[in-house]
Amino acid sequence: MRFRHPDGSTVHLAYCTNVHPAETLDGVLAQLRDHCEPVRRRLGRDRLGIGLWLARDAAHALVTDPSALRGLRTELEHRGLEVVTLNGFPYEGFGAEEVKYRVYQPDWADPERLAHTTDLARVLAQLLPDDVTEGSISTLPLAWRTAYDQERATAAHTALTTLAERLDALHELTGRSLRIGLEPEPGCTVETTRDALAPLTAIGHDRIGICLDTCHLATSFEDPHTALDALAQARVPIVKSQLSAALHAEHPHLPEVRAALAAFDEPRFLHQTRTLTAAGLRGTDDLGEALAGDALPDASPWRAHFHVPLHAAPAAPLTSTLPVLRAALTRLVGGPHPLTHHLEVETYTWQALPPELRPRARAQLADGIAAELTLARDLLTDLGLKELP
Repeated sequence: MRFRHPDGSTVHLAYCTNVHPAETLDGVLAQLRDHCEPVRRRLGRDRLGIGLWLARDAAHALVTDPSALRGLRTELEHRGLEVVTLNGFPYEGFGAEEVKYRVYQPDWADPERLAHTTDLARVLAQLLPDDVTEGSISTLPLAWRTAYDQERATAAHTALTTLAERLDALHELTGRSLRIGLEPEPGCTVETTRDALAPLTAIGHDRIGICLDTCHLATSFEDPHTALDALAQARVPIVKSQLSAALHAEHPHLPEVRAALAAFDEPRFLHQTRTLTAAGLRGTDDLGEALAGDALPDASPWRAHFHVPLHAAPAAPLTSTLPVLRAALTRLVGGPHPLTHHLEVETYTWQALPPELRPRARAQLADGIAAELTLARDLLTDLGLKELP
């Protein structure tokens, strides 16, 4: 979906396909048919943006087979879909029964991460619509915090610098300008936007910036205005923003609140949980750990890294951090000029919701994704953007 900002520029809105498990190119093509096109039809749009997730095997197949890449582009056009952004964070196995810490491997100190992201860039340069010259890719925020020493930090810095050089060369070759955004996430070396400032300013290349995920921002209790002010002051580009909402518990000391939270403690994904105390941010790696005993202080609200559907906040006594998303979006695109032109709804946890909230069929999932995009569209038009055909 495209929107015209009052300054005349185009803002793109997509939804991320990592909600649909697929490791191979055939699986990606099936996603377009079974999920993405039905969502577009529900929205009554001739064109829908998708933030494509390509696992390692799918990306490798596309970059080594020009005919396969041409076939994917043709299929996108046939189904009324367009791609201006990729999700390059998960490497493989994102649809596995247990993902947890595996999603952070390989990290930016491992050669495989550079190779995969280079493949993604080469693919995206060929998938961009004819009238679009700028693309974005979100990626791992360097590494998970453990086992990340100075040697690995140096290797990661070198890899990102090499990637920037490759993107420069790709621009010269294709005329397509691609940028990479490190996506701060709780528990990682770069957990917050503040953590991103030092490594990104050290790299100092405008092709390497940040992907602002509003669920992660909220989980770490970052104020959107403070975060965006700091990024602007440091001249760190916001490559894209993922529109998502975290799980919020106002009174985690109450038994009924803990019981409600426990329903979201599931085995597939990591749900880092945080609380803001007088001594600073405290947290656990997973929701179950927070609920067990006194691992996390409960005198102040808790937030958990669980991407809840934007249009459907959890039932009381829980809620979501949608207000944080609204505040961030107002700053991102509500000013005289957009701070980013790529927005992506990223609720990948539909099948990880408590059983009674999960979609039971493809049609229900398509309905839910369409409802999220409708909410995002309404937020954008309320900010003065005009939806384009």
